[in-house]
Amino acid sequence: MKIAIYGRDFNDNVLPFVQQVIDALASTKIEIAIYRKFFSFVEKKLVLPENLTTFDSHQDLPSKADILLSLGGDGTLLDTISFVRDSQIPVIGINFGRLGFLASINKAEISAAINALVNGQYTIDERSLLNLESKIGLFGDENFALNDITIHRRDNSAMMIIHAYLNGEFLNSYWADGLIIATPTGSTAYSLSCGGPIILPSAQNFVITPVAPHNLNVRPIIIPDDVELAFEVEARSTKFLLTCDSRTETVDRNVKISINKAKFGINLIRLNNETFLTTLRNKLLWGIDTRNY
Repeated sequence: MKIAIYGRDFNDNVLPFVQQVIDALASTKIEIAIYRKFFSFVEKKLVLPENLTTFDSHQDLPSKADILLSLGGDGTLLDTISFVRDSQIPVIGINFGRLGFLASINKAEISAAINALVNGQYTIDERSLLNLESKIGLFGDENFALNDITIHRRDNSAMMIIHAYLNGEFLNSYWADGLIIATPTGSTAYSLSCGGPIILPSAQNFVITPVAPHNLNVRPIIIPDDVELAFEVEARSTKFLLTCDSRTETVDRNVKISINKAKFGINLIRLNNETFLTTLRNKLLWGIDTRNY
């Protein structure tokens, strides 16, 4: 088995947990590959096995990994999607961040999680992606998102009007600070904080959630994932912000964009002792009420 490790720079107080991951992997016959920039960050801070290798991009990852292990929070795991793409390499995350819906393994569970991976004690959850299209090729060949694609006003600009179309038919004009188009996976991220619903990962739909809408009768709407969405922006500012997960571009307001379901999905690893519902209860503290005891 070959496991690749992706991570970002972080505070030194996390280093003991990273060392624990490395030691747990090195104690097996697993081949280890580390993202080169992350390797440069940790090589003088950790004790690393001599036979590990590095990878730089999505092009050399398939030959280096059967599994990609993300070290960090949900944002770090979202970064891995640019490396995995359509290779079908499954991804799992150890949470060094805060909430951790995607990177669901806690620091205290590192040894048990590595053991489960080595022994194949896990299942695969296939998650859908959003695909963004525009005539100017926004985001290049990384025009996909696991969580959400967001249209948002710039910090110093006034409210926007976003005209939305579903399969060519006019849907609504959103007077708001922005608009979130989220996958079921992304329903527990930015969309949730803006009042959007929680959607189970297996649901075949997307959700459109307005950000601070001016019209009080505007609410999030769930749509099937086999439709095509199109958007036109009207605003005083000549530019607006467009994001694909953690990637952001500043876009001219005359640019029209369309969003649909990507042709490939991402495989997330779920250990046999966890489910989406247990993650919800643990992260959102559902059921934690003195009246239940």
